[in-house]
Amino acid sequence: MSNSAELKSEILRLTRQYSALMHRANRPGSESAAVFEPGKTTIPYAGRVFTEDEVEAAVGATLDFWLTMGPEGAAFETELAGFLGVKHSLLVNSGSSANLIALTTLTTHKLPAAKRILPGDEVITVAAGFPTTVAPIIQCGAVPVFIDNDPSTGNVRAEQLELAYSAGKTKAVMLAHALGNPFDLGSVLEFCRKYDLWLVEDNCDALGCTYSMPKARARAFGFSENSPGLPDNGTHITRYTGTWGDLSTQSFYPPHHLTTGEGGAVNIIHRPPLKAYAESFRDWGRDCWCASGKDDTCGKRFQWQLGELPKGYDHKYIYSHLGYNLKPLDFQAAIGRQQLKKLPSFIEARKCNWETLRAGLADLEEYFAFSLPTHAIRWQRTREAAASCAFAWDDSGCQTECSWFGFMIRVKASAPFSRTELARHLDENGIGNRMLFGGNLLRQPVFVQMKKDRPQAFRVASDFPGADEIMHQALFLGTYPGLTPAMLDYVITTIRAFARSK
Repeated sequence: MSNSAELKSEILRLTRQYSALMHRANRPGSESAAVFEPGKTTIPYAGRVFTEDEVEAAVGATLDFWLTMGPEGAAFETELAGFLGVKHSLLVNSGSSANLIALTTLTTHKLPAAKRILPGDEVITVAAGFPTTVAPIIQCGAVPVFIDNDPSTGNVRAEQLELAYSAGKTKAVMLAHALGNPFDLGSVLEFCRKYDLWLVEDNCDALGCTYSMPKARARAFGFSENSPGLPDNGTHITRYTGTWGDLSTQSFYPPHHLTTGEGGAVNIIHRPPLKAYAESFRDWGRDCWCASGKDDTCGKRFQWQLGELPKGYDHKYIYSHLGYNLKPLDFQAAIGRQQLKKLPSFIEARKCNWETLRAGLADLEEYFAFSLPTHAIRWQRTREAAASCAFAWDDSGCQTECSWFGFMIRVKASAPFSRTELARHLDENGIGNRMLFGGNLLRQPVFVQMKKDRPQAFRVASDFPGADEIMHQALFLGTYPGLTPAMLDYVITTIRAFARSK
């Protein structure tokens, strides 16, 4: 090779060739050439889905050897923010770190005192879900206040929000869109506006979900436009989840809607100053906002006087917060940029796979309670296609469209088998399945012990029949884009045979 550019080009050509041979099983289900053997080939509940594009991007960025977050990271942040239609997106090293940074951002002394979350202040959340939606609240010295989940959606019972409110103490609401099903954003926003509370959307399981609200109601909340690329039907504002609150979070762990391996993001939705605070906590707590490898973007690096430091102390080493170092690597962002291009097709595949499972199991309602999208009151098969679904909606005027993370079913108490028996049978037949994460988190050992050691560390505002039902009776199956029609058929056939055998 005569020069480095030609050598790199040849390396990347061979990289694509290698990936096409080695990673055929990781292609989207619609393209997969992998042989599926029922009962022998394991069907994971989720997995990484990629082509040679991502492998080439990762190798190319590695050859450039920037290592820490650099030009690929900056480009991915811009492209992700553009897809969602938010002010800024900040990359971090995981979805859990994103939740930590989002909540910690609201503790900064740079916020007005009435808005700042201080130790002892309260943040409302739900009992059933993933622990790192709740952990940052406690880690920041605040008090999570738990209310119940609706087992049919997996989401918050919005009517219980008032039960959890405490004047002078409640500062925020932090909720996840469960398994790619948007929570009742209309009711939650109304509650947050009423009491001037922050809303943090944990969007880690829900990238690509949409929530539609009548235009008059949306405009009352300050929203007048759809998210980029979403059609205007003339009567509703339709926006992606993760774009309605003040901050939102994403996870790019392999089971999620797009992956960078490990990775995540914090989205600053409509309040630009929050970017500087979040960035500070992400980047060691520093006051400086220069990107990695950049100096003096403010033009007065040696002219600052903050705290009790001498005037002229290097701004790159002035710290306004107790922060972390939670950035990802640049080659991860290179992967993410390629994944983002595929996201629309991934979203459609998740919807289609959920509908296939729902239609295929439709006549097992005597055994199973099936999930509904928030605001839906009934599922119905459409006439156009056997695996197509439609819903009847409540009278709120709001509707949801789910980019499903999983297909959740609840084994009815009257069924002749238990959730655990079903899960074991699926596992024995190579079908991946999961509980709804931690179930009722208050039943987990960490919270049981915390109640003994520090009973004031959290508060409960209701009973938890919904969260307990999820804990005892629910599991979810995969809907990820790597599933093939043969895999879905096998899942349906296996569940139907098991249920009928009992």
